[in-house]
Amino acid sequence: MPEPPEERPKGRAPSIRDVARLAGVSHQTVSRVLNHHPSIRPETKQRVLDVMAELQYTPNRAARALVTSRSRTLGILSASSTHYGPASSIAAIEAAARASGYWVSTANIESSDADSIAGGLAHLRAQGIEGLVVIAPQVRVFDTLAELSIDVPYVTLQSTGRDPAHTMSVDQIAGARLATRHLIERGHRVIYHLAGPQDWIEAEARMRGFLDEMGAQDVPTTAPILGDWTADFGYYAGRELLTVRDFTAIFASNDQMALGVMHAVRDAGLEIPRDVSIVGFDDIPEAKHFWPPLTTVRQDFAELGRRCVALLLGDLDPEAPEYRGTIVPELLVRESVGPPAF
Repeated sequence: MPEPPEERPKGRAPSIRDVARLAGVSHQTVSRVLNHHPSIRPETKQRVLDVMAELQYTPNRAARALVTSRSRTLGILSASSTHYGPASSIAAIEAAARASGYWVSTANIESSDADSIAGGLAHLRAQGIEGLVVIAPQVRVFDTLAELSIDVPYVTLQSTGRDPAHTMSVDQIAGARLATRHLIERGHRVIYHLAGPQDWIEAEARMRGFLDEMGAQDVPTTAPILGDWTADFGYYAGRELLTVRDFTAIFASNDQMALGVMHAVRDAGLEIPRDVSIVGFDDIPEAKHFWPPLTTVRQDFAELGRRCVALLLGDLDPEAPEYRGTIVPELLVRESVGPPAF
């Protein structure tokens, strides 16, 4: 009669040898499963994974790095992680990286000055990252990065036109044109644009898309109003514009500013879309619950994260699928746009 498997001492975290013993395989086989080795038979892999789940076994990243000379860690350098777009991008990249067997380490830099950027890169390099994703909204961040030596494969999520081979982004210009075209097609001819901060790449692209579409449709262009992404600014700008009320529609560069405008319109005793039509950008989770639900441009952050990681791993793994170019956003038509009141 075979002896029962030796029990693991209580209080000790499970090891790779514990997994191997209970799965009836060698610890080298468990290591191959962890490293996604193609020689492992599916039934053996599943048995090992089942035991890992039963034991709640977590691989020791430091030990694996020593054995394989690979950390399987990707780094994210982010300069504005508190805003919806960058935060959503980080979450999407983390999910895509986990699905590919990689960990993610994020360095959030509060300032976009050269010392902060260099410090963030040094922090990530110290963790042995194998690839880098840069989420930085300002052009000056990329000016600084160009002067630094990045010795790992990298991808940027903002399209500056400077390094297309290392860029994966959403087509902000196309998204802004979709929003503007929708207002024009509904009959609006006097449209204001609440833009984002002047030094943001995405704000500049959305403003350019607005101006391009207005020009293409031969509609008189109004000067964009530079904002700061906040609902407070949208409310303030909305109140100021409504003192004159020489417009019928507003395209806000993000949903938060659109929310502020909606508040100002209601405070003025007016109705949306009867008196003013409003379009936002981003499709934040709350946008469909605004009153009325906000017409907006949706960015597919999950797809962005998946393609970003695929592009990055294409430099690490010759067999990984290759993705390049931009993702075209989608206009979500809800109830905040109607025909012009005058």
